[in-house]
Amino acid sequence: MTAMMQSLSDPLLVENFAPERRSLRVALVTETYPPEVNGVALTIDRLVRGLQARHHDIQLVRPRQAAVDAGPGEQDPTEQVLMRGLPIPRYPHLRMGLPAKRALLGLWTLRRPDLVHIATEGPLGWSALQAARKLKLPVSTDFRTNFHAYSRHYGIGWLQKPIAAYLRRFHNQAHCTMVPTASLQSELQAMGFERLLVVARGVDTQRFDSARRSAALRESWGVREGEQVVLSVGRIAPEKNLELLLRSYEAMRQVNPALRLVVVGDGPDRAALQQRCPEVVLAGSRSGTDLAEHYASADCFLFPSLTETYGNVTPEALASGLAVLAYDYAAAAELIHHGENGLLAPVGDPDAFVRRAIDLAGNRQLVARLRQGARASTLALDWSHICLQVEAIWERLIEQQALGASGFRLVSV
Repeated sequence: MTAMMQSLSDPLLVENFAPERRSLRVALVTETYPPEVNGVALTIDRLVRGLQARHHDIQLVRPRQAAVDAGPGEQDPTEQVLMRGLPIPRYPHLRMGLPAKRALLGLWTLRRPDLVHIATEGPLGWSALQAARKLKLPVSTDFRTNFHAYSRHYGIGWLQKPIAAYLRRFHNQAHCTMVPTASLQSELQAMGFERLLVVARGVDTQRFDSARRSAALRESWGVREGEQVVLSVGRIAPEKNLELLLRSYEAMRQVNPALRLVVVGDGPDRAALQQRCPEVVLAGSRSGTDLAEHYASADCFLFPSLTETYGNVTPEALASGLAVLAYDYAAAAELIHHGENGLLAPVGDPDAFVRRAIDLAGNRQLVARLRQGARASTLALDWSHICLQVEAIWERLIEQQALGASGFRLVSV
């Protein structure tokens, strides 16, 4: 008894435990997802995996991919709701979701999510937006693809204003829209888009690493020791500014005839590219470690596109230790310090772009310096930080919805 009383009289040790973090149930709607190969699909996949690692419950709503979802395959723990879809014209490997408001109302009435996040603005995304509003669910969206800019490259420039109006109407019905750069935020605000938050994108620096350089791969390209390889990664399509890529390559060859161009990707202009430059190595679509080895086995990276919302290939090339040349735009404007870890050309100045490409072809010391600075500049772009930022935004939306807020006044988190 005495021992018990003595024990009770001892000072108590009180520990302050952090409050338990809430696990969110999020319905994520997208019209593209791996194994489809594009920046949107791969970014969404990284976000899903990162949020699941933080114990959030993600319900993925997407169109059925005929070649992948038809039969048994590798098991994925993600809850997936497969919807009807159609191939996108000129992008047959991608599918567009069909309207499905009634189905989504039934799905989310039966098991209500905490929040709906819509990654793409097609018919399935529109249906999800309307269903979420009907059920009074918080909604966030991504602005990921410059469809209004793409229209100029496909002979339908007259649709640019109607497309921009649709996108503005779409995103302004959400409680917030995530954009990848501050420059895009300013551009969209000038066009009347509301409640925009900047959420950067990460890069897998363990996968994309200069250490993956492969002498065997370079040899398969016909490259000898000491010869320079210029890489391009992306769709072989008009919106990627292929004409400037080829003009730059041809100018570089005037300075360095042994230079080799390797193009990773596929698309409608592949045959035309091969016919114009039969010596170019067309590596086709690559993914995973194979893609990382292609990056690391090059020396320079040219990215002349002006239709990106971000451009995931830029941080991937930097992380792979390449001397990157891009327009002062999108991810390049955020990540490249001209002359330190890459080169920038003024937006809309193709002559300047070509001049800087010639600099890369004729100045090995410049290329070596840029390559050395490139990888170091990406080491802080970790996906875990991006997932934390998205999580904080979602928690705030849910909190404001619970409080019955009539208007969302979000600030960056």
